[in-house]
Amino acid sequence: MSSAEVSTAANGGGDPSLVKRTMGDLVKAAVSGWLGTALEFMDFQLYSLAAALVFKDIFFGHGSQAVAIMSAMAVYGVGYIARPIGAWYFGRLGDRIGRAKVLFITIAIMGVATTLIGALPTYDQVGLLAPALLVILRLVQGFGAGAEIAGSSVLLAEYAPTKQRGIIASLTALGTNSGTLFAGLVWAILLGWLGNDAVVDWGWRIPFLGSVIVMGVAVFIRIHLKETPVFEASVDEIIEEYDKPLDREAEKAKKEAAAEARKEAIAELAKTKRSWKAFLVASALRFGQSGNSGMVQTYLITFLTANLLVSKTVASNIVVYSSLVAFATVPLIGWLGDKFGRKRMYTVVTVIDFFIIVPCFLMMLNNRGTDTVMEQTSTGLVPHFSNPDLLFFIGYIVLHNLTVMALASLENLTMAECFGSAHRYEQLALSKEIPNLITAGFGPLIAAALVTVFGSWVALAVLMFFYTAVTFGASVVMTEVAGRDLTVREDAM
Repeated sequence: MSSAEVSTAANGGGDPSLVKRTMGDLVKAAVSGWLGTALEFMDFQLYSLAAALVFKDIFFGHGSQAVAIMSAMAVYGVGYIARPIGAWYFGRLGDRIGRAKVLFITIAIMGVATTLIGALPTYDQVGLLAPALLVILRLVQGFGAGAEIAGSSVLLAEYAPTKQRGIIASLTALGTNSGTLFAGLVWAILLGWLGNDAVVDWGWRIPFLGSVIVMGVAVFIRIHLKETPVFEASVDEIIEEYDKPLDREAEKAKKEAAAEARKEAIAELAKTKRSWKAFLVASALRFGQSGNSGMVQTYLITFLTANLLVSKTVASNIVVYSSLVAFATVPLIGWLGDKFGRKRMYTVVTVIDFFIIVPCFLMMLNNRGTDTVMEQTSTGLVPHFSNPDLLFFIGYIVLHNLTVMALASLENLTMAECFGSAHRYEQLALSKEIPNLITAGFGPLIAAALVTVFGSWVALAVLMFFYTAVTFGASVVMTEVAGRDLTVREDAM
């Protein structure tokens, strides 16, 4: 595909003379989006696994394990409080100065905070100051991350050729999966190499400090990233009439007039009316995916180790195995979304999810195996299951891939297509992070409280049924958005 063809496709068939991007620019945008979401979800899974395996012991004293787990989940949720604020601030900024500039800022903020977690003192060293510092860094992380995945989704959607948007935008979901895989792999290697005691003592710092490498690569790529064709086309379309009467006699006056025209163009975009239906549909689509993610990728790992007494090594290994399978699931679902439409695929996937939630939980519960290994808990050494049957792994892999990753593959493009170019970044960021705060942020804390009260996995299944039902409802009422011209300023619904 030539550079002109890339531009035409990216603009939904618009005038290719407005902006031109080469295939190399598209690849660079894809790598940038992939790395950004990989870093965000590497942090997500690093903390999720750390909360289940380590943080409940080193940051929250040595009292009741149930209280320690709830404290770790609460601090995990705190990071999500700042995300809607970051989504609003950086989303508005991205709709005014461009997607690429904002993504450079967000990746730097998020990466620095993630790295600094690895340098924090523990509860035994400084007492309550340790969890207080952890809270501060989680808030900084959340502020930067609030517009990161939304910006990456917008970037890829606005760069991608119309008929291949689904599979190309699925790279954002592959970024989330890559981050999850890397985090799970790191914990598995650390536990196998150093052992549980060394990891709790000092080894947990390695993945957080090492994340600076991923951040450095992502920052380098984003420094050289060009703006999306759709953003430039949307602004240039409005300022075209302002460009014509510019005084050619004075170069300075020409530049000043062009700058003023651009300001007026951006102000004109800001006047475009927003659609509440589009916002609510997009939020509901996000609600189910982020809720299921909080259950499966965050709290379920804690539940397996603390309640079902599965060994920490097994718990980290299943994350790796499932993430490997997701490298096939995500592009497949993205391709099917291009072929059959977003609306139909959302409905099909959520209906399937209703039928597999309970069987997957039962497969994990009933196939933990018989071999055990002694592991330290707050009550002393306790035998844990270290050699589950194959069905145990199948249960988690199916649950993770169909209720989380399949929806993530659809979500990253569908939500961007719901909105017009005038407010796409801001609306997408907010519609991602407000549901995220409720579900992924505090869903694990609610799950921990319910399990403490009822002592059963049923509470987790009920929450997942509820989350999935919300997304199913959105799929029924939504308008089909596949193939929509992304340069249109107005929202799709």
